[in-house]
Amino acid sequence: MPKVTIDTTPTCPYCTMAKNYFKEKNINYAEIDVAADPKEAQAMIEKTGHLGVPVIIINDTIIIGFNKPAVDRTLGL
Repeated sequence: MPKVTIDTTPTCPYCTMAKNYFKEKNINYAEIDVAADPKEAQAMIEKTGHLGVPVIIINDTIIIGFNKPAVDRTLGL
């Protein structure tokens, strides 16, 4: 089972799309609300060099934005 983490904000429509997609595919994920946690937001920026969300991390692969083909490829779907 892959380890999936999503950095999100409450108002991000692409974050919602990504979470819904993972739910449809029965993929468990951990959500980090970077709007509510400045330390996590800073960690995301340091890790990716990006300010935008969602940031999806599958095992050690970082995907910026909800890039469904990249998500499927990384998950082997």
